[in-house]
Formats: sequence, structure tokens, C-alpha cells
Amino acid sequence: MIEISAQTLAELRKYDTPTICNAIELFAVRPRNTGYMDQSIRACFPELPPMVGFALTSTFRSQRSPVAGSAYSGLEGPLAVLDNLSGPPVVVFQDLDSPSAAATFGEVMCTTYRQFGATGLITSGTGRDLDQVRAIGFPAFTAGACCSHGYCHILQVNTAVSVGGITVCPNELLHGDCNGVTTIPVEIASEVPDVCVALAAAEKIVLDYVRQPNPTPAGFTKARIEMTAEFDRIRLRLGARSA
Repeated sequence: MIEISAQTLAELRKYDTPTICNAIELFAVRPRNTGYMDQSIRACFPELPPMVGFALTSTFRSQRSPVAGSAYSGLEGPLAVLDNLSGPPVVVFQDLDSPSAAATFGEVMCTTYRQFGATGLITSGTGRDLDQVRAIGFPAFTAGACCSHGYCHILQVNTAVSVGGITVCPNELLHGDCNGVTTIPVEIASEVPDVCVALAAAEKIVLDYVRQPNPTPAGFTKARIEMTAEFDRIRLRLGARSA
């Protein structure tokens, strides 16, 4: 297992999720249209800073009462596997009801997971108590909101789940903000922050040009070519690293 240091996690939190995605592309470790959640998963609190952590996965239902136990059955299950993760958890639920029948989370669940070290929560279903969850500063990502918890219960824990059009496996590294959620391959995670710095410097070439008075199409083209050359130099360095 590749260990990710607390310092690396702190560095990753400094960057927005689109910049993280752009950096991952330059490593060429996966197709550019994979690894991130689609538009069905949205930040409940887009004003919060980026969320970084390791997937603590579960499946969820609320349409019918559980075969055994009662509503809220199994809520302790995810807490029991916290020690299996490489760092702070992001709680990830796949709602097996389609459409979602009731909220996956509320104030009690989010407060509990936050107190156990979770950095955020993602569900393919819905959430509630949004004002209260916002008040504790806990990032949450959902497909919508619902006022009731129905017959909420957790079925499987620490299993691969399907959320936002991708499969999320236990202990995958996740990064999310107001723009969405992406996975980060752990084998490149420690290098991603430095690449984000280089990307920002390259993009600054175009941004500085277009922000000056009276930019021209020819001048823009020149700046864009210079920026693209910087991207190519970053790719070349990364290729040399992996060769």
C-alpha cells in the first residue's frame, strides 16, 4: 500500500478540483474522460474549501424497512472499518433505490462522522438538515435533497460502489469542491501539488496577456502557444520520471 503523508494531503487541499484534474491528465495514467464524478453529484455547500480524504464506502436503502433490525440499521458499520483506511475518510454511499426514496444523511450522521475524523460525505442519493450540516462546516455532495429519512439503513460496508458514473473502491483518494469530485491515483498523489504549481504558472501566461489593455488575436495566439509549450515541458518531465 502506498502511504500518503499528511503534508501531501494538506498540499492537495490548496488547489481546486479542476486544477487537480488538469494535473492528473499530464501524468497520462488514465483516459482523460475517466476518474471523476459526473454532474449528478453536486456540492451542497459550494462555499466550503476543497475536501480530501480516503473513500469509506457503503451501500444504502430507504424505500423499505430492513430485513433485520430497524431504521438506521447498520449506521455503526462504516465506523468499524475506519482503521482500514490510509488517512482521513470521505464517507461514500451508493443509494440502491432508484429514484432515491429518502435522505442518506442528516445532522446526526454528519456530526458523528465528522467527530470520527471524516472530511466529507458523498452520496448518489439525497441529503437533509442542510442548514445544520452547513453550520458544522462538513462538505457534502449529493444528487439532491429530501426532507425524510424513510427506512434508511446501510447494507454493505467497505465494498466497491457506483456513484456519479464511476466506481469508487474502498480507500481510494478523493478530492472535491464546488466543481465536483475526482479520484486521485495514489501512485502520483505526492507529485500532483508540484504539477499544480507548474500548471498555474503556465496558465498565467495567457491570463496575464488577456487581462492587459487592448489584447489582440495575434497576441493571444502567441501567449497560447507559449502556454502549450509549458504544458509540453511538464509532460516531458513527468515522462522522464516514469521512464
